[in-house]
Amino acid sequence: MHNWEELHTFAAVVRTGGIAAAARELKVNHSTVLRRLDSLERALGVRLFERLQTGYVPTGAGEELRERLLPVEEQIDAAARTLAGLDEALSGTIRLTTTDTLAPLLVPLLKRFRDLHPNVILQLVVNNSFLNLTRREADVALRPSNTSPPNLVGREVGSVATALYASQAYLDEVQGTAHGEWSRHRWVGLDDSLAHLAAAQWMAQHVPPACVAVRVDSLVAMADAVAAGFGVAPLLCLLAEARPGLVQLAEPDPRFATRLWLLCHRDLRGAARVRTLMRFLHDELAQSRHISAA
Repeated sequence: MHNWEELHTFAAVVRTGGIAAAARELKVNHSTVLRRLDSLERALGVRLFERLQTGYVPTGAGEELRERLLPVEEQIDAAARTLAGLDEALSGTIRLTTTDTLAPLLVPLLKRFRDLHPNVILQLVVNNSFLNLTRREADVALRPSNTSPPNLVGREVGSVATALYASQAYLDEVQGTAHGEWSRHRWVGLDDSLAHLAAAQWMAQHVPPACVAVRVDSLVAMADAVAAGFGVAPLLCLLAEARPGLVQLAEPDPRFATRLWLLCHRDLRGAARVRTLMRFLHDELAQSRHISAA
């Protein structure tokens, strides 16, 4: 019978593609991961990975082992989630994830929650690519999405508005240019990584590429670029209002509105600390002037 730690380490290297990333996930040092892999390969008598410059890639034997381990990992993860869901004490750790655009809205609420429940330890992970709640990379997520996220439980909180903004300094520079003459303005655009957003699609239809002064890969960076005077852009109102000197050029466009979801894995909804936090955040966010009702 093989050591479970070695098999667990093997699975982490497959998931992350490298020794350093697996060590971070497992919360062990680099040498421990290497030692466990070497021990497993010796016990099995096969090489499980190709050691490439780009990372660790499973061999044929490694792929076969991964396929056989996957159902076992899923059962263990499910058991861990179920046990966590039985915890009725308002104590322990809650790991939350959200985007850089929503973090400024969330942090003050987390401070108030921690004041009410000092035995709960909060971990906030700001990650625009979203952590996987099913794999317990996070316990709770505040996610912007205009589609209902599958396999998770939670509630739609409402939606955040987006409108066109520019800095007062930029407007002073282009005096005489009407707000509606968008093709005569300079713009801050989004790069291909955010081309799926409704605001990016609107700009692709209405703003000539030659008018785009700079492109960014973050909505926070877009707001910063507008504040620096690069030009006009559709900004989340909550980001624009936090930056002095920005002027709203038009009413928020409902086509740009983004729905917000407060989510957790279904096996954790019974945990007292998770249930209490989600109820608290939903009630607080629903009262925010930056969020319109669902």
